[in-house]
Amino acid sequence: MISCRRFGSAQAVAAVFSLAWLGAAAVAAQQPDSSTVIRGVDAAVKARLDGISAYTVTEHYAVYRNNDEAHPVAEMTVKTDYRGDSGKNYTILSQSGSEIVRKLVLGAILDNEKRINLPGIREGSWLTSANYEMKLHPGGTQRLDGRDCLVLGLSPKRKAPNLIEGTIWVDARDYSIVQIQGIASKSPSIFTGPAQVMRQYANVSGFAMATHARAVSNSHMFGETIVTIDYRDYQIRLRPAK
Repeated sequence: MISCRRFGSAQAVAAVFSLAWLGAAAVAAQQPDSSTVIRGVDAAVKARLDGISAYTVTEHYAVYRNNDEAHPVAEMTVKTDYRGDSGKNYTILSQSGSEIVRKLVLGAILDNEKRINLPGIREGSWLTSANYEMKLHPGGTQRLDGRDCLVLGLSPKRKAPNLIEGTIWVDARDYSIVQIQGIASKSPSIFTGPAQVMRQYANVSGFAMATHARAVSNSHMFGETIVTIDYRDYQIRLRPAK
């Protein structure tokens, strides 16, 4: 004869497993499917490009060598002026440190940013499904910078220094970019390997705008080089509502 106590224990165990299954089913039901998220990311990027006609931002660049992030070997502060019809222009506000590093590293970064933001070229750098294969990671949302985020794997459809093989975090509500992290799919130079890249974004005037970036590269000739960029004082001009 089965005791009431044992029967009661069996019921309790069954109830726990039932609750666990229901909880797992609820999480699965809350996570949108991959195609929905990818369309949302594409729409958020397009809304930013369609919504902003111009902006200015102050950017501070710092270059560190060989794991010493306490003493930059070169620094530069620039004012960036972006216009949708012409791209980016830079005004140097201040600079210090090695002139060679400023020219070879920071000068090269600014020149590349100007080039890839020209109309007709910048489309190839957008974080959209036109340039990337995207795959939604399972497991629901992750908390990042106080925001609930969905996580997607990124694989570029072609190799380029400005395209990242890695991971993107997007806001679970509006699919705007919160963070991207990975490795450049191609090295910009024969002297260095592909850079490890991270960029963080915040909501500014309703759109995802970069707030901090970090890139780490290595070469046999120069060793490890770290570049950080901090963005502040955005002034955004929106397009008139249609």
